[in-house]
Formats: sequence, structure tokens, C-alpha cells
Amino acid sequence: EPHSSSGASAGISAAPVESASVSVLHVSFNQDCSSLAVGLSNGYALYSVSSSGDKLDELHRWCGEAVSIVERHYSSSLVAAVMLAQPRRLRVMHFKKGTEICSCNYQEPVLTVRLSRQRLVVCLADSLHLHSLQDMKVVHTVRDSTGNRQGLCALCSDQDACMLAYPANGSGGTGEARVFDAMALRQLCSIPAHNSPLAALAFDSTATRLATASEKGTVIRVYSVPDGERVAEFRRGVKRCVQLHSLAFSRDSSLLACCSNTETLHVFCLDPQQQHLEKQQQQQQANQQQSWASWAYRATSAYLPAALSQDRDFATARLSTGSRSGPGRSVCALAYIGRQLRLLCAMSGDVGQLAIYDVDERLGGDCQLAGLLDLRGGRAAEDATAVPAAVAATAVSETA
Repeated sequence: EPHSSSGASAGISAAPVESASVSVLHVSFNQDCSSLAVGLSNGYALYSVSSSGDKLDELHRWCGEAVSIVERHYSSSLVAAVMLAQPRRLRVMHFKKGTEICSCNYQEPVLTVRLSRQRLVVCLADSLHLHSLQDMKVVHTVRDSTGNRQGLCALCSDQDACMLAYPANGSGGTGEARVFDAMALRQLCSIPAHNSPLAALAFDSTATRLATASEKGTVIRVYSVPDGERVAEFRRGVKRCVQLHSLAFSRDSSLLACCSNTETLHVFCLDPQQQHLEKQQQQQQANQQQSWASWAYRATSAYLPAALSQDRDFATARLSTGSRSGPGRSVCALAYIGRQLRLLCAMSGDVGQLAIYDVDERLGGDCQLAGLLDLRGGRAAEDATAVPAAVAATAVSETA
């Protein structure tokens, strides 16, 4: 079990560090995709992503040691972080006051941290620890997820449905996902999602759908929760050796985005009406082509195997990172900035950029680049509310 401590006296000391050689170690969007947390080799930074898209509004920057994981709790002042030099220690901090509320130590390195309204989940290679945000005590430990070396898990942020998904024990070759009710503390279902190890998991905003992808990276599937029935299947591509990094639903669950180690972002459509419109447009284009090739394709399409007749992407975007190593580890999101739906892709590694694209919700197609922003700097801004009262109560009066 993790060992925890709390108190304002455990404040984080900050030291100025030259920014010439700063690298991005971690990127993550908060639960409503309104801000971006960036772990840096010299600290961490929080940015707002609700501006026009042509600039980054820096909400907070802490300079000190390297931060390998940093997660923000919605738009509050609560931040959970893991330092690169102390991978087994989780720190929960009030970033506006510069104080540490509490910390937890684990027997293994922390691989992933997830936050919801009620829970903080810490994923280790062989277990997941569920903390209550009321007092940061461990309410449950999941032990049937051994061998999860990538720290793969997903936590829904819905107020009424706090669902956790993770790879099952020994699912290295089966791609089985398990769904766990993080409030009732019971398993809901087990989904044989793929025939190869899982690489990505994502809930929609209401925890009624779970998107999955395997290490093979070509097929993305969507399952209903809690019955575990497959409701959609999409084909990302046929390129081999693709490492899929992230899946993300739009707020209304009509679109699903994915990003990988390639320079192409994909958006798939789950809205039946939109799919019908898209198929009508495709049919009109096909009718305008009277060549023998188009006739032959239509004549043989009914005989194509299922693997080639799956729904393709609704929209795509092309990353231009200028890096020979590709976009690095990345996370994606679909969010409205103003009234425009945007596809966001934050990239770590030597790229360290946030790419923002406009998405045509009606027609799809190629997404237009709205901004390509450096995650190592930004314009200062003030946009943080108080830390949740229940969590602040765990600290001494000075941090309340």
C-alpha cells in the first residue's frame, strides 16, 4: 500500500533554470480539455487552450527539477505531479500557493495518474490504486492488471459515472479490457477487444462508450458500457509498426480522434446521420466517375472482406513537426474554442508543440491548421479557481 503524508510545510522549492535546453517530458489535457499540463526538464507549465488558437496563455509555470507526470484537476488549483528523480512518489500540490498538500509513496514507479471529480487513480505496472479526493486515502487497489508496463488506463470524468478501464491480467496477447466502477468498487464487464496487446483506451464523456486500439494500430473499436457490445469499428490505416498514442471523443460522442507516432491525425464519425450524409456524398462522387476502374470497384465492393470494408476516417490532419523522429509521444483532444470545433494534438519529446486544427463538422475532410505553438513558453495569464475544498481540507489550515 502507498504511504502518504500531508502538510503545507512540504512546499516545493523553486529554482531558476536556463530555458535554452528545456525539453518536454509529458503532456496532458485536463478533464474538460480547457487547459494543458506540460512536464518539462526544468519544472512544469499550465496553459489555457480556450483562446483563439494563435497563442498560448500561460496560467502557471514552476521552475525546479524535471517533472515526468503532471495532471491538473479541471480548472482548479490542484495539480498531481511526479518528479523524474522520484518516480515512486506522487505529489498533490496547490499551484497558486506553491504548497504541497500531500504526497504518496509506492513500491513501484508511477506510470500514469488520472483524475475525476471523486477519484485520483495511480497506475503502476502491476496494480492501480484508487484514492478518494475527500481525504486522499486509498479506497481500493486493483491487482488484476499485472504486466501493464505502459501504465495504460482510462478514467471517465463524468459526475455520475466514474468508470475505470484497464488491460486485464495476462492480456499481453489477448487485448482484453476490463471496466471497473470506481465509486461502487466493483467490476462491470470484461471486453475481448483485440487479438493483440492494448495500446490505447478512452471513455466518452458519459462513460457509455469505450474506445480501444491495439499495438497493431490499424483497427479502432468502440464498445458500449456496461454491456460490452461492439458498436463501431474504424480502420486507421494499413501501415505497419504504428504506435497509437491517444484516443479522444468529442463532448457529444459523435466524433473520435486518434494520434500516433505517424504525422497523420484521424477523426472518425460515430453519428449515424453524419455517416449517412458522408455516404451520400461518396455515392454522388462515384456516380460522376464513369471510368472502368470505378465500375470495377463498385462491382467487386460487395465481395471485399470485412477488414477492407470498415468505416474509414471522417477527417484527417497532417502534422508538420520538422523532427526526424516524428511527433514524439502525443495526446489528442476534440474541443470547442469559441464556436469552432478544434482538433488538438500536444507533442512531447524534442518537438514540444501544440498543433490546433479547425474541423468541419458537416463535411470533414482535410483539417486546416489554426496554430502550431511552442510548449516551452507562452503569455502569462491568470485563470485558476480555488482547489477543491474536500482536498484542501486534508492539508493544515495554512493551505485551506
